[in-house]
Formats: sequence, structure tokens, C-alpha cells
Amino acid sequence: QVQLRESGGGLVQAGGSLRLSCEASGRTSVTYAMAWFRQVAGIEREFVAAASYSGRSKSFGDSVKGRSTISRDNAKNTAYLQLNSLKPEDTGIYFCAYRSYYSNNWSPQSIDNWGEGTLVTVSS
Repeated sequence: QVQLRESGGGLVQAGGSLRLSCEASGRTSVTYAMAWFRQVAGIEREFVAAASYSGRSKSFGDSVKGRSTISRDNAKNTAYLQLNSLKPEDTGIYFCAYRSYYSNNWSPQSIDNWGEGTLVTVSS
């Protein structure tokens, strides 16, 4: 089993930036991928970003493309999501996600393990 712990959420003004962190622990696969999703009440989790184990392959959701970066520090089993030029519609709970492999397709149903989520609120 893999455990994920997110940190870095909070309240930020529109136009600002935020960096989220996710630390993985437990029985991770050799080449696991890490991703971020976000959710607002009543809506399915939306894919935000993902990175392969090496970090060379990355995917971004359309809503954050050009405003976000994802990176990894495998020595710390940690992935980071940097969000810039934040908008009120970026508000939501951000979930870290673990999957044993990387691909260009990211659906919530394909995720092996979820973190508990961290709340990001963007004020206008």
C-alpha cells in the first residue's frame, strides 16, 4: 500500500502563486508516476498534472496548461505542483495521486492511491 501526504494548500489572492507538495511512502513501484487532480463539490475530479518517474514525461490539464509546472524529487519521494497566475476558478481540493505507471491518459478511475487532499482557495 502507498500513502500520500499533501501540503501547501491555503488562501491566495488571484494572480498569485502556490506550490503544493506530495510525499509518497510505503510500497511504491520502481517507476511510479505521480499526479494531481482537483475537485469542487458535485463535480468529478479534474486532472491537473502528472509526471513520470524520471520527470521527463509530463501531462497537464487544459485548465492549467501554461500556468503550472510539476516536478519530482525522487530522493525524497516527493512531487511538487507549482500553480501560477491563480484564478478564483482554481479553487478546490487538490488531491495527490499515485499510479504504478505513466501514460498520457489520466482518469480518476485509473489511479491506484489517493491522498486526502489539500484545500486551495483563490480569492478575487
